[in-house]
Amino acid sequence: MTPVMTARTMDEIIVPTMRAMKAMGAPYKGVLFAGLMITTDGPKLIEYNARFGDPETQVLMLRLMSDLVPALMAARDGQLKSFDLRWYPDAALTVVMAAKGYPGDYKRGSVIEGLKAAAEVEGVEIFHAGTKALGDKIIANGGRVLNVSALGKSVGEAQARAYAAIDWIKWPEGFCRRDIGWQAVKREKGI
Repeated sequence: MTPVMTARTMDEIIVPTMRAMKAMGAPYKGVLFAGLMITTDGPKLIEYNARFGDPETQVLMLRLMSDLVPALMAARDGQLKSFDLRWYPDAALTVVMAAKGYPGDYKRGSVIEGLKAAAEVEGVEIFHAGTKALGDKIIANGGRVLNVSALGKSVGEAQARAYAAIDWIKWPEGFCRRDIGWQAVKREKGI
């Protein structure tokens, strides 16, 4: 999301939605997650959820300096405009690790190893989305299984850290895309 695409999203999708809800007598207070697809024609709305999106929220939580609870209370009370929401300046990136076959048929129960070493990579936080503890082992128990998130001074640094952590994870029955963040890294490099 570039600043231009963010502005278009707000102007073309979010603000009109809020205006329409208000005009219908149903103003909204709370979390409204817009699932978007960014196309060559601009942003396209796929869905709205009255909750935080997963895995999109992980990058926000890593960067959030303010306490989330008062921010949510300010949203509930209609005071978010006057709430001083603060963010760390670092870039954040999340890579989803999924079970082979996802989003179609996938198997549960495969063992995931190397999570401790992966979590020791600087700036990395691993969020469990579809795992289950079985004794002293962590097993896959869903389609989207892990969200490997990382902070960095740039998107490129965050990307390198996330993939360095993923390289420590031993899970033959899992996979991830290796192109997450490529457009932002390309912009950073001025390409």
